[in-house]
Amino acid sequence: MKSQHSQQSQHSRPTQSPDLLAPLDLAFWNIETAEHPMHLGALGVFAAGSPGDAQHAAELLAARAAGVPGLRMRIRGVRIPVGGAAREPVPDFDPLGHVQLAQPTADFHAAAGALMERPLDRARPPWEAHVLPGADGTSFAVLFKFHHALADGLRALTLAAGVMDPMDLPPSRPAPAPEAPRGLRLPFPGMRDLRLGDLDPRKLPGLVRESASSAVTALDIGASVVRATLDVRSSPAFSSHPTGTRRTEGVVLELDDVHRVRKSVGGTVNDVLIAVVAGALRRWLDERGDGSEGVRPRALIPVSRRRPRTAHPQGNRLSGYLVKLPVDEGDPLARLRSVRRAMDHNKDAGPQRGAGAVALLADHVPPIGHRIGGPVVAQAARLLFDILVTSVPLPSLGLRLGGCPLTEVYPLAPLAQGQSLAVAVSTYRGRVHYGLVADAAAVPDLDVLATGIRAELADLVRACEAVERPV
Repeated sequence: MKSQHSQQSQHSRPTQSPDLLAPLDLAFWNIETAEHPMHLGALGVFAAGSPGDAQHAAELLAARAAGVPGLRMRIRGVRIPVGGAAREPVPDFDPLGHVQLAQPTADFHAAAGALMERPLDRARPPWEAHVLPGADGTSFAVLFKFHHALADGLRALTLAAGVMDPMDLPPSRPAPAPEAPRGLRLPFPGMRDLRLGDLDPRKLPGLVRESASSAVTALDIGASVVRATLDVRSSPAFSSHPTGTRRTEGVVLELDDVHRVRKSVGGTVNDVLIAVVAGALRRWLDERGDGSEGVRPRALIPVSRRRPRTAHPQGNRLSGYLVKLPVDEGDPLARLRSVRRAMDHNKDAGPQRGAGAVALLADHVPPIGHRIGGPVVAQAARLLFDILVTSVPLPSLGLRLGGCPLTEVYPLAPLAQGQSLAVAVSTYRGRVHYGLVADAAAVPDLDVLATGIRAELADLVRACEAVERPV
């Protein structure tokens, strides 16, 4: 009897609901191939006091990673819903398999490009940290790689910060624990996470209206995507046959110069940073002989929909704006005004509308649709936009690893299949850091684009000074 009662208690014990991937996470998981990985990265450069600091940093990363729960999570398929996937902790997690100490190098970006080519092991927690000792012993770098299904830019920042040196900060109110997925998933966001037995008939009209509104939004986004593909004025330089090769470059600018331009012309810091990309692309196209006349590539500008303290800490919550970069405009101030107008127009419409909000359509696709349609979606990226330009916020506080200060940090965006370039930008301690990622075979001259970014901001500053100078 005792044994039987024990067995009954065991069977009646509630099982923990799986941490199902959000629709957009599932999309990122399914569009990846071994030949075309979909991970994002960040290359941080640290000042070293001695040649042994790099090895000490690798040891610290491995030791601290064991204590960060998000780094123990792997992704596996589930039976229900069909085609879905979930995160689960790995019981025998070994951080030594994720942290590697490389050979000394004189070029951190060359080493990072080679490492970004390698896909992450999908059977393990999909992240890696590579410690790159500097050849001169005065610095080292750490390349973090995270699969986009495990973390977006903000979440990746949180995970990376978890292995940095602790800082003496005032305690912050913890974010509430995410609600575990429950019940039957219904087709529209307004009717998700409901159990049919809990459905209040009095709420049904409101749910129906919300679902209908959601369907109208999806149709509006779809129509905007179609319209955005009709008047495309791009250049073959922005597309390429995927080779799986990667090249990275980094550019550092002074934030004071960006603020000087912003105060002179108006708009936002982000407007200036995007306009700098447009001017640099113009220089790059002209330098390589492709020409910039009549070229207005569509830039996808991701917009985070994550709300502080309330959003799911792991799921991607992204929308975006689609902006035609005025690469064909010769005057740097006119380029900036054009970018500002386009961004203002997108902000007035909101991140729920327009072709840039295409990521929201992932919510309207069942899990099995993501699994079957993943390869098709991956191929369609070049039809939707020409280049990704994303911004990743960083804390203004100085970060350290093993007592070594972080001096530079370059965000590295995933490169969409069929595209040759992706740009990510962050501000850190009074400086702007551009991280450039390219298909190495299609863009052997990525250094020219990096030089163009520096030259474009300098031209904007001079143009603003000329306007302000009294006659």
